[in-house]
Amino acid sequence: MEVTLLGTGAPAGLPRPDCPCAVCATALGPDARAATALLVDGTLLLDLTPGAAFAAARAGHSLGGVRQVLLSHPHDGPAVEVPAGLPQPGRVPDGRELALLTGHRVRAVAMDAGGTGYAVTGPDGQRLLYLPPGGAPAGLEGAPAETYQMVLADVVGRPDALARLRAVGSVGPTTDVVAVHLDHDVPQGAELRRRLAAAGARVVPDGTTLMVGVYEDVPDVPRRTLVLGGARSGKSVEAERRLESFPEVLYVATGGTRGGDTEWAERVAVHRERRPGSWRTTETTDLVPLLGVDGPPVLIDCLSLWLTDVMDAVGAWDDAEWAGGGEKALRERVRELTQAVRATRRTVVAVSNEVGSGIVPATASGRRYRDELGRLNAAFAAECEQVLLVVAGQAVVLRG
Repeated sequence: MEVTLLGTGAPAGLPRPDCPCAVCATALGPDARAATALLVDGTLLLDLTPGAAFAAARAGHSLGGVRQVLLSHPHDGPAVEVPAGLPQPGRVPDGRELALLTGHRVRAVAMDAGGTGYAVTGPDGQRLLYLPPGGAPAGLEGAPAETYQMVLADVVGRPDALARLRAVGSVGPTTDVVAVHLDHDVPQGAELRRRLAAAGARVVPDGTTLMVGVYEDVPDVPRRTLVLGGARSGKSVEAERRLESFPEVLYVATGGTRGGDTEWAERVAVHRERRPGSWRTTETTDLVPLLGVDGPPVLIDCLSLWLTDVMDAVGAWDDAEWAGGGEKALRERVRELTQAVRATRRTVVAVSNEVGSGIVPATASGRRYRDELGRLNAAFAAECEQVLLVVAGQAVVLRG
């Protein structure tokens, strides 16, 4: 099947009309996007948007051969003039299948937030799935898994939709995941491509024609990532964002519980509330066994607290204990951890504080902790395919 993306933007387009935000101000050239609409093999149009005929002409196509127009949005949207010769737009009821004379079969997929998704099977047997903005498939559990060669979805707005599809095997390692319905939530260009690549997805300009089933250079999701940053830099949000499109993530909290510390309890509650409901949480600093077994992706937050626990255990705060074997014991624990990271088969995202750029700590123990955390970060980063530094909520790629 051949799919031409007449638009890849949100229903209001990008930039949004009269929006003064920084993303809209810089969404120019290939980053400017009309509302998402798909032309499949020149015969099926998914979503009729303003200017669709001109968009098709710019892409070297005509809408003259379209035999079916289907709507996906939760509502029919603003009145759009139907070009002459084009059939009136319609919608397939959830679960029903429409067979076209062209040999295409279109099945309506129920969504959890209104609208209609469409699973299209071409005459050649290739399958694509198109989801509306802000929606994720509903009722996938227990249903026979359909593997799609291409998925076009609101990856930025609903990353959990991708997680659900991965959980049932509908999205596999070779599925071409293309982000559509792009809005002003993420800066366009390099930042958008970076975020999508972490989810195994990509973005294309309006007017791009794609072949379903033809192998594309699907972004490789880094198996090991270290996210560094200062206090309140956004490093934990960045780390969580990298795994929110994957199911059954194990969140490893190394801070434990602190009885009577209400501020700590509030911080833990905020972190827990923003994590997807499908994630599991375990509170432990025993990381080596976790990394040594197969399982779902792991998010470790954070290495700084892991180091604090280890330094407590080896007596690092006492000069005599430090000199009498504590330093050697710490080095061994760090070596065991980095070896486990090197050998692990799991996808790992770890968070750590970057504390070497501030003032020199006033105490000897503070200086020791700062130095050991710097060494730990360097050793851990050496085993990672990707390393990020988050400053003021902006992620700078140091490696990968």
